[in-house]
Amino acid sequence: MKLFKDLIRDLRFRFAFFVVVILFFLSLLSFFSPYDPYRWNLVPRDLPPKWPHVLGTTSMGQDVFWILTFAVRNSLLMAFIASGISRIIAVLIGMVAGYKAGKIDRALMFLSDSFLVMPLFLIIVLFGTMMKARINLVNLGLLLGFFGWAWDARVIRSQVLSLRERDFTYTALLSGSSTMAIIFKEYIPFVIPLIFATLIGNMSWAIGMEITLAILGVANLEIPTLGTMLQWSINYQAMLLGYWWWVLTPVIVSVFLFVALYLLSVSISEYLDPRMRMQRIGKV
Repeated sequence: MKLFKDLIRDLRFRFAFFVVVILFFLSLLSFFSPYDPYRWNLVPRDLPPKWPHVLGTTSMGQDVFWILTFAVRNSLLMAFIASGISRIIAVLIGMVAGYKAGKIDRALMFLSDSFLVMPLFLIIVLFGTMMKARINLVNLGLLLGFFGWAWDARVIRSQVLSLRERDFTYTALLSGSSTMAIIFKEYIPFVIPLIFATLIGNMSWAIGMEITLAILGVANLEIPTLGTMLQWSINYQAMLLGYWWWVLTPVIVSVFLFVALYLLSVSISEYLDPRMRMQRIGKV
């Protein structure tokens, strides 16, 4: 609670938090949708925004507002899966590498560097193309999570390297604590804010990758996401035909989502800096 009270003093955090909360509640509205998101021709086609279709309708006979609720929900769910999987890998590798050092550190960092220098985008596109017929939100989240941990593992390792030289580490060693006990009991409380900050950044990356894959036609277009909304509007040449509401709705929501996640990540990262934190809470 104290962490949140300190963060909420930052105008950037307040704006970003407000946007995320709005999008979260928008995604919850999908559970009350009067329309099936997988069926077409449920409403009149190509209507501009007006009541009862406040964001207009598509050339597929779908209500843009209600499809948007499903798209936001699915994009956030996929991003949570991807960032969750990548956090598990990044935390384990980063903390073990930072604490153990020596050969184990070099081996794990070699693995991390290998993922960093790989052409990940091309690899993800290749896997997405091979799995296109079977891909869903979970599979896509797992795929992105598996490839999205390397940089954050190095960040966490750097933090653990500094913790390794603290007095409480030597105290825990002298008391007979195991490696896992030291990592999860002593280090985790210090690393949690960093994990959260990198999680938000990774969510933004995962959503961006999903949108890119969808526009390239690699994603499963039957599942409504921000990316597939854009892809369907492109397929039907919505902007050329003057159906601007179909294109601009997912674009504007995506921009607000990216900006909000970025500001959340920056605000939390600055809070982790002791001098910046003291300035923000007015003690310096």
